[in-house]
Amino acid sequence: MSVIYILLAISIIVAIGFFIAFIVAVKSGQYDDSYTPSVRMLFEDELIKEKPEKTILTKKTNN
Repeated sequence: MSVIYILLAISIIVAIGFFIAFIVAVKSGQYDDSYTPSVRMLFEDELIKEKPEKTILTKKTNN
């Protein structure tokens, strides 16, 4: 039964270690996207689509 407590403690320590490593990687800019901004200008025309003209349908009434 004491082995379970030891394994539980070790798994919590490993999980905390991975969490700290993740936080350090995020703060150091590891996950910053440096590729997309340089390519965005190549595909900008595809992102901007012309808006279709809105047509207003009016009902003619006989007076």
